[in-house]
Amino acid sequence: MKKILFLLFLIPAACFSQRSKNMLPVIPQPYEVSVDSGSFQFTDSTVIVIPQFIIEGEGKYLQSRLENLFGKKLRIENATLLKGKYILLQQVDMDVKTGDYYRLNITDSSINIYGKGNEGIFWGIQTLLQLLGANDSSLKIPCCRIYDYPRYSWRGMHLDVCRHFFTKEEVKKYLDLLAFYKFNIFHWHLTDDQGWRIEIKKYPLLTQIGSVRKETVIGKPSDTAKYDGKPYGGFYNQDDIKEIVAYAQERHITIVPEIEMPGHALAALSAYPQFSCCMEPLEPATTWGVFDDVYCAGNDSTFEFLENILSEVCELFPGKYIHIGGDECPKDRWMLCEKCQRRIKTENLKDEHELQSYFIGRIEKFLNSKGKQIIGWDEILEGGLAPNAAVMSWRGTDGGIEAAKQKHYVVMSPGKPCYFDHYQSKNKKSEPLAIGGYNPLDSVYLYEPTPSQLKEDEKNYILGAQGNVWTEYITDFSHVEYMSVPRMCALAEVLWTPAAKKDFKNFIVRLKNHSKLLDRMNVNYAKHFLKIRTLWRHEEVLSNGLR
Repeated sequence: MKKILFLLFLIPAACFSQRSKNMLPVIPQPYEVSVDSGSFQFTDSTVIVIPQFIIEGEGKYLQSRLENLFGKKLRIENATLLKGKYILLQQVDMDVKTGDYYRLNITDSSINIYGKGNEGIFWGIQTLLQLLGANDSSLKIPCCRIYDYPRYSWRGMHLDVCRHFFTKEEVKKYLDLLAFYKFNIFHWHLTDDQGWRIEIKKYPLLTQIGSVRKETVIGKPSDTAKYDGKPYGGFYNQDDIKEIVAYAQERHITIVPEIEMPGHALAALSAYPQFSCCMEPLEPATTWGVFDDVYCAGNDSTFEFLENILSEVCELFPGKYIHIGGDECPKDRWMLCEKCQRRIKTENLKDEHELQSYFIGRIEKFLNSKGKQIIGWDEILEGGLAPNAAVMSWRGTDGGIEAAKQKHYVVMSPGKPCYFDHYQSKNKKSEPLAIGGYNPLDSVYLYEPTPSQLKEDEKNYILGAQGNVWTEYITDFSHVEYMSVPRMCALAEVLWTPAAKKDFKNFIVRLKNHSKLLDRMNVNYAKHFLKIRTLWRHEEVLSNGLR
């Protein structure tokens, strides 16, 4: 019996040894890792080499991040003859489909990052920075070979700046976090009932009136709720937008702006009530929820108004997609509106659901003429899906499954587990006030974006998934970080790493090591994971002794 117990003790130790041999504190976990003997030690003479001018931006980015994070300013050289210790960034021809692929080879004398495209090189840089951050101070990293590429093309994070506003610099810091974990989509929720946050030059009242609410509810809305009595507002002018878009592009992140319609329009209609059904004075919402006042679908001038707005939005955002919302649109006003009822009759529509489909289809046709595609929340399925629309499935997965079966592209973002405004601990008394729900770290990590109900050809329509940060109860950027990280890290691994290579215990061990870099970056991350026991022995020996 003693011999059996001894063998049982050795088996997990052996498994651990094998696992830890090729495990580096990198998030998301790379596709293929081989750890070699030896290490690369940075010196004062280490240089960044970029033999191709096309990757100068990546070289300057690496130079800047090394200085900001580690206090190490390296010289950039456009050399072809390599000597001394160097970091080489280079595009190479790879037999792969997209530019996201990269190879990272680290020897005791050089670091080589090869990518099919600039974005691949950029993701390789993130891996390098994470390896450096796992070491407390010596700037020494193990020799290794990494071959890596993403599982999904849409790796998204969202931020609501309407319920609470965040400065240009805070949005940039959010983009830095996204880039660090290889997210390539930033869904920017810019308009809603509580505030209009983007300057539209043709309609200045949108920001003069629509960006400021007179006060904000304290705590949860109710019949007896109290208000703070303080005006609250903020918006981004078009120069701000251009600066943030450029910042995102440097990080290979595409911004998808959201301009809500036909519902969640109270802030816009406060500025221009003539485009509502009631045409009465309105004001931006001071509480949370869904409101009856929506754009009038029977008024042609409404579409002219929205098309003029979207024309300016298209000029500001070079990406393929414009998010048009489409969610939570009450139909009560439409049912009572003579213009909307006339539209239903003249267009031979069955009901108000088909009127919403008509509304979305008309907007889609306009955006297609501008070279853009629309994406909307899964309510745009109601009444019939517009011909070229993509669907973001948030009310569970049914909407995404239905859209994929109809051969429409889909981004999965179900409330459980992709809403990061939900609680991340069962002990709600110890947590900041949240909207509700419970999405712990393990639920996010174990999420599978591609529904098993789909046939193989239908699965190709799942672009990826996205984490959403709604900010009714998130009043400052430090709180945004707390709600986002490390759940963002878990989602990054869901979207990048092959499902067969995922391991939650392995992830937690890497995350604990990785948290030293989050501390260095002054990120206010949630620390629940530090209490998770991995059941592995001697965690301090992980990653070739990087601890």
